[in-house]
Amino acid sequence: MVKKTGIIPKGIIKPFANYSHGMRVDGATSHLLISGQLGISRDGVIPETVEQQAEYCFANIEAILHDGGMDKQDVVKITTFVTKKKYLQPYMKIRDEWINNLSLPPASTLYIVSGFAKPEFKIEIEALAIK
Repeated sequence: MVKKTGIIPKGIIKPFANYSHGMRVDGATSHLLISGQLGISRDGVIPETVEQQAEYCFANIEAILHDGGMDKQDVVKITTFVTKKKYLQPYMKIRDEWINNLSLPPASTLYIVSGFAKPEFKIEIEALAIK
């Protein structure tokens, strides 16, 4: 039997629509699928730089992991979307800092997209964790 649990941490901004920030699926193993996180603070502030936005994305991912009973070591896949090619290197710097102490770096995919719901957003990151 598979058990599903929606994850919506109190410490980050609420989802913009009818979805969970994360979905933990427990069976023989536990999977935590993390919805794309945007670079925005709990109080709605969207930083100007892609680096600051990426830091918020990863902080939100960590909050979801925590509430889902997991941590960074359990992340097996990161998918990132940026709006401009010039954001690749600044993002990768923040990503590399975030995964620096992991025993094994997760798989990673990066897309350049035309935009998000608000033009101020420059980056969105989703993740998959398995325990």
